[in-house]
Amino acid sequence: MATIELSSVRHTYAPNPDGEAAYALKQIDHTFENGGAYALLGPSGCGKTTLLNIISGLVAPSEGQVLFDGDDVTQLSTAKRNIAQVFQFPVIYDTMTVRENLAFPLRNRRVKRRDARARVDEMLDVIGLGAKANRRARGLTADEKQKISLGRGLVRSDVNAILFDEPLTVIDPLMKWELRAQLKEMHRRFGYTMVYVTHDQTEALTFADQVVVMYEGEVVQVGTPEDLFERPKHTFVGYFIGSPGMNVLPVMVDGASVRLGEYTIDLPGSPKPYLARKLELGIRPEHVRLGAEGIPATVQRVEDAGRLKIVRMKAGGRDVVAVLHEGEEVPADPKITFDPGGINLYADSWRVDLAEPAP
Repeated sequence: MATIELSSVRHTYAPNPDGEAAYALKQIDHTFENGGAYALLGPSGCGKTTLLNIISGLVAPSEGQVLFDGDDVTQLSTAKRNIAQVFQFPVIYDTMTVRENLAFPLRNRRVKRRDARARVDEMLDVIGLGAKANRRARGLTADEKQKISLGRGLVRSDVNAILFDEPLTVIDPLMKWELRAQLKEMHRRFGYTMVYVTHDQTEALTFADQVVVMYEGEVVQVGTPEDLFERPKHTFVGYFIGSPGMNVLPVMVDGASVRLGEYTIDLPGSPKPYLARKLELGIRPEHVRLGAEGIPATVQRVEDAGRLKIVRMKAGGRDVVAVLHEGEEVPADPKITFDPGGINLYADSWRVDLAEPAP
């Protein structure tokens, strides 16, 4: 296991890059601590797979350094970095049995037969394929093959890190829950440094202790699932995390309040005077209240989501979404207010600290 440090990493696939737009990764400075469980989360094309491949050694960065426990490994191969990588599609040998597939990386490293057998037996138990240990992989289901692929990555005890590139994409939705739970148990049991790439927020938030959110080649926030939901540092994080995402509304600051069109909204703190910049108020649908007072709203659609109702409205000339819990009714002539504890203010898409007094 290792602490992985990315120092001023930038990357472009263009032979002659012309400006920032040509860079798949614009500037990455981040440390993955030894034994941590991390997710790289973001939409397609944001650079997360490129970053994972730079960590593994499949791609050399155009600029910057990759360090394992302080040693520069930027130019080392994947084998010399001692990395295990699990891909979107299972990489296994169909003609081998489940046991032989798991033993293969140990045999290549000349692990003693007795030690290898004990390690394989342990991994068969972890991935739940002990009853099929002597079955050839060819006849197994897609999720069972991916379990073998996961087991091959985890069976070695000497790896510096295990990297996952959207490993559950081809898995039946009902099986994803089981495999995610198994990954969490594997991390708890073995303590590997794990980095997991996904565009699925549910996978990221249920797997990782720390989520690294990427957008247009940059890391916009690193935090716990709670941090990302309650205190998004960037409007993209607020929009991307949550279902439905955060309401983002253009406003103007007026003292300790903001104005949404002709309506005034009190802030939970005093912001700096950002009047010359693009300002937006961020509020989760869960923190939008419907009642008899506040900003008049026009209901456009109500979506029944089981125990929740998603109410889509127009208020102050803007689209606003609210989430109501079971038993709450949509008023006939609703007005909306915002829970002060759920209000975030953004200047040029970045969160403002409302706790700071105005100078």
